[in-house]
Amino acid sequence: MSKILLGNKSVGNGSPAYIIAEIGINHQGDVSIAKDLITQAAGAGADAVKFQKRSISRILTREGLEMPYENRNSFGKTYGEHKQALELSEENYAELFAFAKEHNVDFIASGWDEESVDFLDQLGVPFFKMASADLTNLPLLIHTAKKNKPMILSTGMANMEMVQVAVDTVTPINMKLAILQCTSTYPSSFEEINLEVLNTFKSVFPDLVIGYSGHELGIAISEAAVALGAKIIERHFTLDRTMKGGDHAASLEPGGFGKMVRDIRHIEAAMGKGRKEIQASEHPVFKKLAKSVVSQIAIPSGTVITRDMLTTKGPGTGISPARVNDLLGKIVIKDIAADVVLKDEDIIW
Repeated sequence: MSKILLGNKSVGNGSPAYIIAEIGINHQGDVSIAKDLITQAAGAGADAVKFQKRSISRILTREGLEMPYENRNSFGKTYGEHKQALELSEENYAELFAFAKEHNVDFIASGWDEESVDFLDQLGVPFFKMASADLTNLPLLIHTAKKNKPMILSTGMANMEMVQVAVDTVTPINMKLAILQCTSTYPSSFEEINLEVLNTFKSVFPDLVIGYSGHELGIAISEAAVALGAKIIERHFTLDRTMKGGDHAASLEPGGFGKMVRDIRHIEAAMGKGRKEIQASEHPVFKKLAKSVVSQIAIPSGTVITRDMLTTKGPGTGISPARVNDLLGKIVIKDIAADVVLKDEDIIW
């Protein structure tokens, strides 16, 4: 697996997972809530906070803008009014970018159109995260790739052919690419998460960084993704899952997000290097619990050892029972009482 630089962190094989708190539109269009979310995400251990930047009239037709949109999560009578109510201004973005820097988390946003990508580039985002909705928007992928910053592609609502086309479109322009397994339902059912795709991605795209963007309930699946090799984890983040808005229910609150980060770091520490070896902390336990070759009877000095003279007991401070056959026919060089651990220095080898 290759590595990419996300902010000032090297991400990929041998590195800790990079964890993104997807604030998205959970700020309710309110800068003060957005700042609170950034503060809480930083405190919970996020490496980055992510927003969503759109030019509303650019991404929706007149028909789409005027479509009635009245439900419990609506912030306007039409879909256009709803989306506009949740859009922050460019001045807001500049303020939040500086605020995130003060809290030592990377500030990023998914740009949903070319103008938004240009703005984010000028703002100084360290990399681009592309939404699943734009995986097949090849003109936008090409426009973004030409910025020559690392890119992350979410792959919700896609099959393998769509993912391959997106990768084949971006990589000739920009090899600094990561792809995330994703299921774009909120919340996702466990049966549709399909974590095995991570192994497929690792096999098909060995030169890319692989990760997981989750919308499931709880934290266990995201943690399992890390155990399967995900090097980027993205989860929606909210102050309160009961707040008005379509993304809150599939989001993690600060406490849950913090537990997920804690568990991921524990999993990474526990994965080890793949070599089976006795750990330093196990040596005293071995001496206490393991077995040694022990004299079944008293064995005078000069005696030739036979099997009926030997048994195995703890502690594990002497000759290992795995070597018991090596002792047969050997001569002891001192008197050995019954029920005593045999040591190498007791034997003529």
